[in-house]
Amino acid sequence: MRLLLDVKDTAVTRETAEALARVGTVAAVRLIALAVAVGDDNQADWLQTGVHDALVGPDGVPDVAATCAKLARDQEEAVRRAAADISAWTDGTTR
Repeated sequence: MRLLLDVKDTAVTRETAEALARVGTVAAVRLIALAVAVGDDNQADWLQTGVHDALVGPDGVPDVAATCAKLARDQEEAVRRAAADISAWTDGTTR
């Protein structure tokens, strides 16, 4: 979480979000969702950029939107809301 919410280095935030989105597991995307839930607007922008970079990169990545659909049933409401935000970020970027 410290890497995802690094207030001193937004590149770390972006790169960590990108790496987790490339992994694409429920656990990895849940970490991004938790960061979105507690981060400020600037951090959310960099988290979104990292997710977007993973999705449009040259390497194939797992279906983050499908993972977000699984997180829609998470116990924590904040994770459910953030997963919906992340899912919206994937619109138009999947192959």
